Formats: sequence, structure tokens, C-alpha cells
Amino acid sequence: MDERRSNPTASSRRDVIAAGSAGLVATSAGCVRRARNVATRDPVGPLSVTITTAVADYDREGIQIARRLAETLELVGIDASLRTVSREELRRSVLVNHDFELYVGRQPEFSDPDFLYELLHSRFAQESGRQNPFGLTSGTVDELLSRQRRAGAEDRPDAVAELLSVVARECPFAPICVPDEHRLVRDDRFAGWDDAYLGDRLGYLGLEPLGEGDLRGVILDTLPTKNLNPLSVEFRNRGIFVDLVYDSLGALDGGDVRPWLAEEWCWEDRTATVTLREGVEWHDGESLDAHDVAFSYRLVADTSLGTGSMPAPAPRYRGLASIVEELEVEDGRTLSITVGAEPEPGVRAFLVPVLPEHVWEDRTDDATLFGFRSTPGTTEAIVTDNVPPVGSGPFAFADRTERDWLALDRVDDHFSRTAEELPEATVERLRATVHPRSTSAIEAIEANDADVTVSTLEAYSIAGVTETDAVRLVTQPPRTYYYVGFNVRSAPFANPEFRTILARLLDKAWLVEEVFEGQASPIASPATEEWLPDSLVWEDGDPVAPFLGDDGEPNVSATRGAFERAGFSYDGEGRLLARG
Repeated sequence: MDERRSNPTASSRRDVIAAGSAGLVATSAGCVRRARNVATRDPVGPLSVTITTAVADYDREGIQIARRLAETLELVGIDASLRTVSREELRRSVLVNHDFELYVGRQPEFSDPDFLYELLHSRFAQESGRQNPFGLTSGTVDELLSRQRRAGAEDRPDAVAELLSVVARECPFAPICVPDEHRLVRDDRFAGWDDAYLGDRLGYLGLEPLGEGDLRGVILDTLPTKNLNPLSVEFRNRGIFVDLVYDSLGALDGGDVRPWLAEEWCWEDRTATVTLREGVEWHDGESLDAHDVAFSYRLVADTSLGTGSMPAPAPRYRGLASIVEELEVEDGRTLSITVGAEPEPGVRAFLVPVLPEHVWEDRTDDATLFGFRSTPGTTEAIVTDNVPPVGSGPFAFADRTERDWLALDRVDDHFSRTAEELPEATVERLRATVHPRSTSAIEAIEANDADVTVSTLEAYSIAGVTETDAVRLVTQPPRTYYYVGFNVRSAPFANPEFRTILARLLDKAWLVEEVFEGQASPIASPATEEWLPDSLVWEDGDPVAPFLGDDGEPNVSATRGAFERAGFSYDGEGRLLARG
């Protein structure tokens, strides 16, 4: 019998381990392929590049961006091909194995510019995960990243502005646009949809039921039904369901971090005394205490807890946990946490999910799955699908059918039910059903088969929405952006001038209108407007990388001149040579 069919859990775990690990090195297959390319490519032959992106079923807009970029590159003399893969494989290739040249991606959560520390600091360049997938190593960028963390409230805006300007010049990635976030809800079933952001836990707490029944969600992604490991970068983008199952010391509320599992924290310089809420239990009945919190931060820093041949940092939350310099347990409810930053943004370290030590302490060994070879740094903590999860959050895992639905049940004795300052779960069950496209998700809402599209609706579908007294579009400030990422570890992408010219071949305004149907805003820098210096604000066009062309069509002569000024050359057939 096919073991995948007889054991769904084993299948999910193998899906993760088959293509890579979260260790410090890429898989040998990717390295061999790149080495072969270097060995066989004529150093002055025509340049060819591969653009990696998710298949249309997973990211309709992303693949359209990739196709348009490939067409543009062909027009200016660069042979370009598309590599389309599943969403899991895209993240695995880019974030785990670093096996890519350039890719189209979507970066989650950029409300505070400190996210750039994780994204770009050279200390993470050889690690796997969302931290520095581009492989950028710049002493100037490192210093500015550290400076914005150390700066006080008055000085930090200037520090961030300088950082953003230098990042724009280095161009390890080309930001494209911020897509509008639309979700469809039923106002005849629940009130309070506008009270909190529907992209994290607070959006699903505090709702006011207007009748009987469960909270029925729709998701466009099968991944939450297959894997509930908070540390998995392949399966986690935004962790809405993870955030409902697991508590963290703080919760993101708008742009601020408010106490959550922590009853309070008090700062003295860069050290916070954190007091946990009293009587918190894990969903299996075990008590949660400060030792679980300390364990969680150690595990994220090294999922082998020092027992492996090399550190095995978690591919998710590593950047946040890196803010913590020292953590000491004072007693069962009290910790002192010293951060390598000012309290703001240091408090962002409190967004790491707290994991039960009695469950995860047995997942620190090297992963050993029959029939699969793992690289050093691959631990059970990284590859487990973690089903069923044991958390302490306001909802507990109830059941699932892979690729179909996921159900969470309310935890009636969760602290949010009695803490007056916190929103509480008002429904007994949250059931999320998978729909493959936005159109079918919309139909489910309109037919009163669902109450909310937990996933954001794709841009193409918005024009087809008909709002009524019962059905309404909720539009909230976006927290993600699209970008093209470059692997700066190898030529020609190691050349910042080359990367900048490629960025100038993206007509972001045209892409917003044609690909996103106007449901997005073009950007020149990945930061919210309050942090942007005037030089990076988008007004009549891109102030950093103005498009080398007009109305989506590249100016071949101008592009050729830009490449030649950067030290590149063309052959007699108008093809750019792999040199520079």
C-alpha cells in the first residue's frame, strides 16, 4: 500500500523534508546545479536568467508579474524563463535552499521598519528562513539596521530614513506594490468586523454574534489544513490560525504591541520585567509558566538546543527572537528580558509564539524519516506537521480534513474570557473551509454558507462582488507587499547596478492597473508612509527606479545604454552578455 495514502501525517512531514532543511546550508542538489551552470556557461556568452514564482492557482498576480518581467527581459536582450512551482516549493527553494536567481514574492507584515533587520542583516545570510533570503552582506546596511534599533524615539525616524535610502541603492529586492486587502463578510451574522485587523487573532475575537451557529470562514490556501507548525516557513505566511491556537507575550494591535499572555511589562532601560497572567494552562491541561517562555526563545534560536553539530535556528521568528539578548526566569510568572534595542522596537520580540516545553523538548533531535536524507540542521521541530497542536490560545485544535477544512474550538477558560481589557472569543467553533479561487469564496459568502473570507480576495474578483444589506466588502490597511527578490550570492545579481537596472524594467504603475486592476498602490520602498523620507514617497512615478520605458513597454535603446554604462556589453544579435 502507498504509505502516503495510509498515513496522511507522514505524507505532510515528507512534503517538508523532501526538498530541504532549515539548517545553515542549502541542499546539495541546488548547489550542484548552480556549480554546473558556472562551470559550463561561457563567461562572455548570452545571459540567461530564471524567474521563480508560484503557479497561478496559488498566486494569480505573482505569476502575471513574473510573465511580464520575462517578456520585458527578452525584449532588452536577456533570455528569460519561468519556473513555476507550488507555494510550498517556492518558499522551500527561496527561503530554505536559496536555489533561485530572481523570484516574485509577497512579504508579510511590514508595519514596523525593524522587519528589515531580519530581512537584510548579514548575520542571517547563510541561514534558512525569511531572514535574509537574498544573501545580502553589507557592512553599511548592517550598521544602519543596528542603529535604528538603538535609536531613541526622537532619533529613530532619521535612522530609518537613512536605512531605507541605502537599501534602495543596494536594491537586494525591488518592491512593486502594496495590494489592497479586501475581505467579504456577512453583516447579518456578526457585527464588529471593522474593530480589528482581520489578518491576525484580534480580528476574530470580540465579534458580536447576531444569531446562532459557528463562525464560518473561507480560506484560499490548503496549507493550514496540512500543517500547523509555527516554525515552518514553507507552510506559514501569515499565521492566523497559529495565532489563535498559540499565545505570545504580546499581540499586534494596529501598529502597536499590547500585553497578551503577559499581564504587564515594565521597562527599565532595555530590560523588561514581564509578568504572566495567572493560572494559564496548555490545551492538554498542563500548566504554562515562565520556563515555557524561556524555552520557546531558546528553541527559536537553536531548534537542537545545543545538541546538534551546528546551530539549527528556526526558519520563522528568528529575527524577532534575535532582539532578545538575555532572558532570566525570576519565578513561575515573572521573567526579565533584556533586548538589544530601545523598548520600541524591542517590544516586537514579544510576538514570538510560546510553545509548551513538555511537547517540543522531544523534537530537538535530527530528523530521521525513512527514505529521505536530511542535511545538517534539520530537526524534528522543523519538519513536524504538529497535528494536533498543543497551545494555550483562545482556540484549540478540533479536527481537520487535509485540503478541505480545519476546525478550532473555543477554550472557555482562556484568560481573554475574563480579562476586561482583552477581546474574547464569542463563538464556540471556528471552521475554515478551503475554496480554490476567490470567485467560489465569494459565492459561499453570498449563498450564506460562510461568514468571512479569512484570506484576502484576489484583485480580479473585486469587480464581481455585489454588496447588499447582508454582504459587505471590508477594506483594511494592507500589511503585505509584492516584490522581485534577487539572489545576490552570485553574478550578475551580486552587482547592485545590474539589480537596479532590472528594477527599472518593472513598470509598477502599469502592473498596478493591468495585473491588480487598480486594487493596489505602487511603492518605491517597503515601509509605511509615516517612516518614508520625502525622497522615497511615490508621487508621479518611482523616485528610485523610474521605469526605462513607457506604458509598460521598455525603451530598448535606453536600457541598452544603462547596461553598457554599468560595464556590460551586447553581442552582434542584440543579446546581453553574461559579464559584469
